[in-house]
Amino acid sequence: QLQLVESGGGLVQPGGSLRLSCEVSGFTSNNVAIAWFREAPGKEREGVSLISATGGITNYAGSVKGRFTVSRDNAKNTVYLQMNSLQPEDTAVYYCAADKNGYYYPDLAYKQYDYWGQGTQVTVSS
Repeated sequence: QLQLVESGGGLVQPGGSLRLSCEVSGFTSNNVAIAWFREAPGKEREGVSLISATGGITNYAGSVKGRFTVSRDNAKNTVYLQMNSLQPEDTAVYYCAADKNGYYYPDLAYKQYDYWGQGTQVTVSS
Protein backbone atom coordinates (compact mmCIF):
# COMPACT_ATOMS: atom_id res chain seq x y z
CA GLN A 1 0.00 0.00 0.00
CA LEU A 2 1.11 3.56 -0.64
CA GLN A 3 2.50 5.16 2.47
CA LEU A 4 3.97 8.44 3.67
CA VAL A 5 5.71 8.58 7.03
CA GLU A 6 6.85 11.81 8.65
CA SER A 7 9.57 12.01 11.27
CA GLY A 8 11.92 14.52 12.84
CA GLY A 9 9.56 16.60 14.92
CA GLY A 10 10.32 17.60 18.48
CA LEU A 11 10.69 20.41 20.97
CA VAL A 12 13.00 23.31 20.12
CA GLN A 13 13.62 26.79 21.46
CA PRO A 14 12.76 29.89 19.45
CA GLY A 15 15.48 30.46 16.89
CA GLY A 16 16.30 26.78 16.72
CA SER A 17 16.15 24.36 13.81
CA LEU A 18 14.61 21.02 12.93
CA ARG A 19 14.70 18.86 9.84
CA LEU A 20 11.58 16.90 9.04
CA SER A 21 11.59 13.84 6.80
CA CYS A 22 8.85 12.32 4.66
CA GLU A 23 9.61 8.77 3.58
CA VAL A 24 7.65 7.61 0.53
CA SER A 25 6.88 4.00 -0.33
CA GLY A 26 4.45 1.97 -2.43
CA PHE A 27 4.45 4.03 -5.62
CA THR A 28 5.63 2.47 -8.85
CA SER A 29 8.10 5.29 -8.79
CA ASN A 30 8.57 6.84 -5.38
CA ASN A 31 9.77 10.05 -7.00
CA VAL A 32 6.51 11.93 -6.63
CA ALA A 33 5.59 15.51 -5.88
CA ILE A 34 5.20 16.14 -2.15
CA ALA A 35 3.28 18.82 -0.31
CA TRP A 36 3.97 19.84 3.29
CA PHE A 37 1.11 21.06 5.47
CA ARG A 38 0.80 22.05 9.09
CA GLU A 39 -2.12 22.24 11.47
CA ALA A 40 -2.19 23.99 14.82
CA PRO A 41 -5.04 23.48 17.32
CA GLY A 42 -8.03 25.55 16.34
CA LYS A 43 -6.50 26.59 13.04
CA GLU A 44 -7.11 25.54 9.47
CA ARG A 45 -4.61 23.22 7.89
CA GLU A 46 -2.31 25.31 5.75
CA GLY A 47 0.06 24.52 2.95
CA VAL A 48 3.69 25.13 3.85
CA SER A 49 5.83 23.96 0.96
CA LEU A 50 5.79 22.02 -2.31
CA ILE A 51 8.42 20.11 -4.22
CA SER A 52 8.18 18.46 -7.62
CA ALA A 53 9.19 14.87 -8.31
CA THR A 54 12.67 15.85 -9.41
CA GLY A 55 13.09 18.70 -6.97
CA GLY A 56 13.30 21.18 -9.82
CA ILE A 57 10.30 23.18 -8.67
CA THR A 58 9.64 24.31 -5.12
CA ASN A 59 7.18 26.65 -3.48
CA TYR A 60 6.77 28.13 0.01
CA ALA A 61 4.14 29.91 2.02
CA GLY A 62 5.02 33.53 2.64
CA SER A 63 5.15 32.90 6.39
CA VAL A 64 8.06 30.46 6.03
CA LYS A 65 9.89 31.65 2.93
CA GLY A 66 13.50 32.36 3.71
CA ARG A 67 13.41 30.19 6.84
CA PHE A 68 12.31 26.79 5.50
CA THR A 69 13.91 24.81 2.69
CA VAL A 70 12.38 21.76 1.02
CA SER A 71 14.63 19.24 -0.70
CA ARG A 72 14.70 15.58 -1.61
CA ASP A 73 16.98 12.60 -1.88
CA ASN A 74 15.30 10.32 -4.38
CA ALA A 75 17.83 7.56 -3.80
CA LYS A 76 16.40 7.37 -0.27
CA ASN A 77 12.78 8.00 -1.31
CA THR A 78 12.74 10.85 1.16
CA VAL A 79 11.70 14.50 1.11
CA TYR A 80 13.07 16.88 3.73
CA LEU A 81 11.84 20.11 5.23
CA GLN A 82 14.65 22.05 6.86
CA MET A 83 13.18 24.54 9.30
CA ASN A 84 15.41 27.32 10.61
CA SER A 85 14.76 30.33 12.82
CA LEU A 86 11.75 28.60 14.27
CA GLN A 87 9.18 30.69 16.08
CA PRO A 88 6.34 29.76 18.45
CA GLU A 89 3.92 30.42 15.59
CA ASP A 90 5.46 27.45 13.78
CA THR A 91 4.16 25.08 16.45
CA ALA A 92 1.89 22.56 14.74
CA VAL A 93 1.54 19.02 13.53
CA TYR A 94 3.31 18.78 10.19
CA TYR A 95 2.07 16.46 7.46
CA CYS A 96 3.31 15.44 4.05
CA ALA A 97 0.91 14.55 1.25
CA ALA A 98 0.92 13.22 -2.31
CA ASP A 99 -1.43 12.81 -5.25
CA LYS A 100 -2.08 9.21 -6.32
CA ASN A 101 -0.40 9.92 -9.65
CA GLY A 102 2.43 11.89 -8.11
CA TYR A 103 1.27 15.14 -9.73
CA TYR A 104 2.56 18.52 -8.71
CA TYR A 105 -0.13 21.08 -7.89
CA PRO A 106 1.42 24.55 -7.77
CA ASP A 107 -1.27 26.03 -5.53
CA LEU A 108 -0.48 25.78 -1.80
CA ALA A 109 -4.21 26.02 -1.10
CA TYR A 110 -4.89 22.72 -2.88
CA LYS A 111 -5.68 20.10 -0.23
CA GLN A 112 -7.35 17.23 -2.09
CA TYR A 113 -4.37 14.92 -1.93
CA ASP A 114 -4.92 11.17 -1.92
CA TYR A 115 -2.26 10.17 0.58
CA TRP A 116 -1.28 11.70 3.89
CA GLY A 117 1.19 10.79 6.57
CA GLN A 118 0.24 10.55 10.23
CA GLY A 119 2.01 13.78 11.08
CA THR A 120 4.89 14.79 13.31
CA GLN A 121 4.60 17.29 16.15
CA VAL A 122 6.78 20.40 16.12
CA THR A 123 6.75 22.49 19.29
CA VAL A 124 8.68 25.76 19.52
CA SER A 125 8.83 27.05 23.07
CA SER A 126 11.25 28.54 25.56
